[in-house]
Amino acid sequence: EITSLLSLYGGQFSGEQEIHVNSPFWILNIPSEETARGLMKRTVCAKSIFELWGHGRSVGELYASLKNYPMDKMLPYLQADSTYKVHIHTFNKTLTQAQKIKKIDALEFLPFKGKVNLKNPEHSFWILEDYGMDPNNVPEEPFHLYFGRWVHGQRELIESYSVKKRHFIGNTSMDACLSFIMANHGRVKPNDVVYDPFVGTGGLLISSAHFGAYVCGTDIDYNTIHGLGKASRKNQKWRGPDENIRANLRQYGLEKYYLDALVSDSSRPIWRKGMLFDAIITDPPYGIREATRRTGSQKETVKSAERSTENHIFVSSNYHLSDIFFDLLKFAAEYLVMGGRLVYWLPIYRPEYTEEIIPRHPCLKLISNCEQMLSSHTSRRLITMEKVKEFKDQDQNSYLLDGQYMPYRGHNSFREKYFSGVTKRIAKEEKDNQK
Repeated sequence: EITSLLSLYGGQFSGEQEIHVNSPFWILNIPSEETARGLMKRTVCAKSIFELWGHGRSVGELYASLKNYPMDKMLPYLQADSTYKVHIHTFNKTLTQAQKIKKIDALEFLPFKGKVNLKNPEHSFWILEDYGMDPNNVPEEPFHLYFGRWVHGQRELIESYSVKKRHFIGNTSMDACLSFIMANHGRVKPNDVVYDPFVGTGGLLISSAHFGAYVCGTDIDYNTIHGLGKASRKNQKWRGPDENIRANLRQYGLEKYYLDALVSDSSRPIWRKGMLFDAIITDPPYGIREATRRTGSQKETVKSAERSTENHIFVSSNYHLSDIFFDLLKFAAEYLVMGGRLVYWLPIYRPEYTEEIIPRHPCLKLISNCEQMLSSHTSRRLITMEKVKEFKDQDQNSYLLDGQYMPYRGHNSFREKYFSGVTKRIAKEEKDNQK
């Protein structure tokens, strides 16, 4: 998420520090404080951002680094008419209050001229100490120490968009935190057009609209698109007259960004040819809590769905999981603008997972592959891809196999055998957990 936002706002990881993925502290080179604040208003993975004044692997190194920091950059925040507070944050270790006070007093060489205000300071300074990742082997002294001026923090976004408070929800409505992470991976920005081909109750549209993008989606489920049928909320039997995607965006003051949601089969695109979307952000159904379906023909084994109040009946057939991902990548390759991003979730059975399982397309470059563990054996991976090549007719039915792009021959491919097993194993594990 941070890497995507840096590419959107400007900045990069510092070359001075080896980046440990699991480290709670990262050093970034960001061109301005305004850029840093813009980044923090969007991220849900970072807690706070600081202007770094000093860094070291020991107390002595930290103090030496602070003494070398340019005085002209310090003085505006240390004036006599200002107020300040010094915080201490330790990762993987708890300090006593006496230990904290001792560390704060040791900073007396810094030219603080203002008054201390513990409740509402004008400027906040932080000592950050990293004691590693192993709770069973905590060192006496930290591996890294940092001192900096607090610039901005942001944790309210997730709470204000909580699914628990949302007007219209479904069985698999996306968690607000993950929804914003996906929008950030997609580098959604104002005036983009963002599309979700498995829109459901529209949870992923909300985060994109919050960032100023115009949003639309499609879904094969007529009742969900029109807000009809049985409710998913506890102690509510039927959906109300105004439970729909538009009402959700209206709830957050985002209705002006809502284009529309259509009843459509994602395996049969309804759009005119051409690059239409800046980002495609979606959570395809896995066939566990939400059925994988596509429109069928009279020759296929069909099933009649419940009649809606509009007397709408559709027929559907099974939609194999590998076909879902193949169709999704093919659609993204054709309809994304150059540089546009596809962001989606891929279910995984961890003991059998390999990198080659990830679907590929010659027009799309894999940007990131992030795991969200669901249990010891199952997880899902957030896949982010970027369009890097113009879509041609010869790319219509291509997928990657053994390092080469081959014609896709339907759901009997090696991936379907894997994904059908994934679905069965995850379903069994959920059933066992319920028991």
